[in-house]
Amino acid sequence: MTKSLKHKVTIPLIGLLILIIIVLCSFFYFNTFFSKSIQINDIKIDTTAALKLNILKQISKKNGIKEWELSADSATLLKDEDKFILIDVSIIFFTKDNKKVHLKSKKGTLNTKTHDMIFTDNVVVTHETSVMTTDKLHYNKKKHIIHSETHVRLEKQSSVIEADSMTTILYDNMTILEGHVKGKFSENLSIQ
Repeated sequence: MTKSLKHKVTIPLIGLLILIIIVLCSFFYFNTFFSKSIQINDIKIDTTAALKLNILKQISKKNGIKEWELSADSATLLKDEDKFILIDVSIIFFTKDNKKVHLKSKKGTLNTKTHDMIFTDNVVVTHETSVMTTDKLHYNKKKHIIHSETHVRLEKQSSVIEADSMTTILYDNMTILEGHVKGKFSENLSIQ
């Protein structure tokens, strides 16, 4: 073999050997780096929860007729209680003529046996052009009513009605206001 041919073969072989050594060293380095056990700190365990869901969606029907559709951004099923704790709740109640009553609140609870619910923290109920606000609202599934024992404010167009308590019978599209009822009415208001 001539010296120039030997030189031409040796240089690529040395380069290939150096490349193989670099690849093997990199493999062993990254293998030991990624195979270390991962240590997790500050884990919070909710001992009261049996189940936590990021999203909850539920539909309730009675005799094949949809009564409500519920969605919540998170839900926690409590261990020894029959209830879900809900966060960022949105629910649509259906009336007998299939009109929709929308409810939103920051917090809520759902009884898993009776499907009764309690909504708290910035409760807003809208129906067509009416908006009702309150601090706390209850839903009774058996009667299909929503009611509040705290101050309510009902706005429609430029009219406002306030009361100490309220009951809405969803099957009959009827709202009953009680206790220190007062209001300001626009001449364009149509009450149905």
